[in-house]
Amino acid sequence: MQQSSIRIDVMLDGNKVPEQITWSAADTTADAARKAKAMMLAFWDGADKTAMRIDLWTKDMMVDEMADFFYQTLMTMAETWQRATQDTIQVADMRSFAKDFIGKFRAQQLKENKV
Repeated sequence: MQQSSIRIDVMLDGNKVPEQITWSAADTTADAARKAKAMMLAFWDGADKTAMRIDLWTKDMMVDEMADFFYQTLMTMAETWQRATQDTIQVADMRSFAKDFIGKFRAQQLKENKV
């Protein structure tokens, strides 16, 4: 059996707020750890039937970046559901929600910036 590792390092400030997130993977061609402003990591515990999550973002992550991150994550989740289930109806609903989410966010930003 082959084993692969992913390493995530989080540098915290004095108040334990993430300042920097870096990650690296054993099976990659990247020479150095890559920086990230945010991360979402989820594990499924089959015995307890619960999701365990780690959601972190750095203090320099802007709200518009967070909205894009959520939109892209939601779209990726829809793609994953498509591959796993072939359920085109729920996939369409998920994609529609993601597009509605980002559309409402952008409209709100435009409205707030006009004031």
